[in-house]
Amino acid sequence: MIIKTTRKLFYITLGSLLYAISINYFLIPTRLGEGGVTGLTTIAFYTLQIPTYLTNFVLNSILLLIGLKYLKRKTILLSLWAIIWLSIFLKLPVIYTYHTQQTIIPTIVGGALTGISMGLILNAEGSIAGSTILGRILNQYLGIPIGSATLFFDLVVAIPSVFIIGFENTILTVLELYISAKITNIALERFGSKKVIQIISSHSSSIAQAISDSLGQGVTLLQATGFYSQSAKPIIYFVCTSKNLARIIPIIAATDPAALIITENVRSVRATEIYRLL
Repeated sequence: MIIKTTRKLFYITLGSLLYAISINYFLIPTRLGEGGVTGLTTIAFYTLQIPTYLTNFVLNSILLLIGLKYLKRKTILLSLWAIIWLSIFLKLPVIYTYHTQQTIIPTIVGGALTGISMGLILNAEGSIAGSTILGRILNQYLGIPIGSATLFFDLVVAIPSVFIIGFENTILTVLELYISAKITNIALERFGSKKVIQIISSHSSSIAQAISDSLGQGVTLLQATGFYSQSAKPIIYFVCTSKNLARIIPIIAATDPAALIITENVRSVRATEIYRLL
C-alpha cells in the first residue's frame, strides 16, 4: 500500500513538473493561451503580470472545494498534491527562454508535454483541478472520456482569449489543446483504461479459477446456450485493465487454445454499494 501510494505521488509530481515546463518554457514565451484555470493564469499574467503560480493555487483550490461534493476524498488529496507541486514548479526561475519564429514548434511541444503530464497525473488518480475536475465529474457520471470533456471546458476559456493574445495565437492555442487532449486520451486508454472481457470455452471453470487467482478479483459466469449445438456453455465475464489483459491471455491459451476471447473498451466503471454486496 505504501509503495503504491509513493508511486502515485511520484507520477503526479513528475506530471506537475512537465506541465510547468510546458507553461514556462513553451506557452508563455510564445504568448500562447491555455484552457481552464491554466488559461486564466496566462491571461492574468499577460494583462496584470500576476504570477502564474499564485493564480494557479488560488483558483484551483476553489475548484477543489467544489470537487469535494462529487469526487472521492483520495482523488481530492492527490489533486491537492498536484496543485502544490505545480505551483512550486511554476515559481521556479526559468533557466532558458525558448524563442522561435516557428510558433508551431512550441505549440506541438507544449501540447505533447501537457498531454503526457495529464496522462501521468490522471492515471495516478489525481488531477490539476481546473477543467480536469469538471472532466472527471463528466467521466464519472456521463462516461465521456476525460480528455474530451476537459477539452470542452478548456475551449470555453481559450477561445475568448483572442482579445488578449490575438487571432493567430488563439488558433495555435486551440491546436495545442487538441494535441494535449488526444495524447491524454491515448495515455489513459493505454495505461488506465478498463476493458470488458468475455470468454467462451469448454473449460470455463478452470479458466475462471485461473483468472481469479492471477488477478485477485472475482469473475462472473453467464449462463448461455449454443444455438447450433444446443449445449450449455457458460460465458466468463469480467472487467480488467489493458495491462492485466496482457497477463491473462497466456493463462487462457494454456488452458484452452481454442477459447474465444471478446474484448471491448469501456469509458467508465463504478460500483455502487449494492453491487459490492452481491
